Amino acid sequence: MPRMSDMMESAEAAADEVKGEIHMSLGKVIRKYRKIRNLTQEEMAGRLGVTAPAVNKWENENSCPDISLLAPIARLLGISLDTLLSFREELTAEEIAAAVREADRKLKEESYETAFQWAKKKLEEYPNCEELILNFAVIFDAQRIVQKIPQEPEDDDYFCSLYTRVLSSADETVRVRAADALVGFYMRKEQYDMAEKYLGYFSVQNPERKRKQAQIYAETGRIAEAYKAYEELLFSDYSRVSMELHGMYMLAVQEGDGKRAHMLADKQGEMAKCFEMGKYYEVSAVLDLAVLEKDADMVIGAMEEMLSSVKEIGGFRESPLYEHMKFKELKEDFITEVKDNLRKCFRDEKSFGFLKDDERWRKLTEQ
Repeated sequence: MPRMSDMMESAEAAADEVKGEIHMSLGKVIRKYRKIRNLTQEEMAGRLGVTAPAVNKWENENSCPDISLLAPIARLLGISLDTLLSFREELTAEEIAAAVREADRKLKEESYETAFQWAKKKLEEYPNCEELILNFAVIFDAQRIVQKIPQEPEDDDYFCSLYTRVLSSADETVRVRAADALVGFYMRKEQYDMAEKYLGYFSVQNPERKRKQAQIYAETGRIAEAYKAYEELLFSDYSRVSMELHGMYMLAVQEGDGKRAHMLADKQGEMAKCFEMGKYYEVSAVLDLAVLEKDADMVIGAMEEMLSSVKEIGGFRESPLYEHMKFKELKEDFITEVKDNLRKCFRDEKSFGFLKDDERWRKLTEQ
């Protein structure tokens, strides 16, 4: 009985053969399909009007068939010209990954120039493969910096041309990665106007756009604008992370995991404190959990703190973390409206009915 290791090696070899077929040389393709058709070299030669040694030379890659023979060879072997010439418009994701691994290997084991020339030939072979173009451009451009390769103008132009080539990709991820590379390239060159130009390829909702804009502001002496951009990112990060923590909290509640729910509620409060959002936001995270556990004392305490801190609901406006941002002025009628809405919420029988006999609850909701 064959050993398992032998069977695995055999399977791997078969898989490699299938993958290798895509890049098989013309001679190997001819040999493979000639054997499939059960033709000898002499028989093939006779049908094509050439000599057997000629077929032998093709298969051993010592020479190539005349271009006028390509169509007859494909017909004789029962394959298309694309198959005969190993033609494919695009590489698969697996093949792109394999090419990237090969590039990494070459950069470790060979000189940069040798690996770079190999990569250029590969890109000439697949000039429309956007993923390959982008990955090779990023890898070899970065290695120029890591290995301190002299930054020759012609190489700069070449890498910029690769990035620019994929800026029109239908794939947003490819477009943004290419634009990101160009922003970084021009920032290294201190050509900040060009760097700002390529920020336009980022979605307005993409925080990386604002973060890189802040870096450009800082590098060009626009310090107040840089602060403002960073502060806006910080403020929006609080909202995003708060919602994510709340989503996780709801999952913990759904699963009946009280310990995890407590931890996540505490984290929301800690985060509100860290981001200097004000007491109202620090306390509000506790209320849901207290209601869920029907902890009357904790619920009443949270209600009292929330109502008393409504006037500080915009406390973050006074925080030095956001001093370059402009916020709308909080009017007194807005504060009153928030308090009224809170009391209305606290009177909800479904959530707070378990407090109906608690005098403290009645006083808080009837004020």
